Amino acid sequence: MIGTVREVTPNVDAGTLLAGAQFVDAFRVEIGAATVNAREACMRMVLHGPRWIDVLIRLRNILVTPFGLKTSGEGAPAPHGMIGLFPVLSETPERLVAGFNDHHLDFRIVVDVACDADGRWVTSTTLVRTHNLLGRTYLGLIMPFHKLVVRSMMGRVVAPTR
Repeated sequence: MIGTVREVTPNVDAGTLLAGAQFVDAFRVEIGAATVNAREACMRMVLHGPRWIDVLIRLRNILVTPFGLKTSGEGAPAPHGMIGLFPVLSETPERLVAGFNDHHLDFRIVVDVACDADGRWVTSTTLVRTHNLLGRTYLGLIMPFHKLVVRSMMGRVVAPTR
């Protein structure tokens, strides 16, 4: 059904995207006849999300600063620019890979756009590799929010207005 976000089995090469990833999940939304490329889909997800996600990100940045973790916009220059707080690492019209490495964990967000005889859809896959107790603790703390945030962001691919 168009606009319905559902969790799906991840269909990415985790070893190539983030070798050693301990967490991988994926969500898909059908977009009907809409034509978007991976960058536009990612921009709709990240830049047009609900305001409560912006509040959570600001709170996260405040809470992690004392631990020396990266906050929005920090880090090495992105080869393909930034989308919101995410450095774009690689990009084709069908796939965009964003994310960064930090001392507690590394993460990637993969946005795929595909179509077949049944329609068009966008899939967002998250991969995380933790490095230490801080990374495992952080991942455990954000997990209750992760699925809510991703589902909400994915819904914006079809309806990008706030």
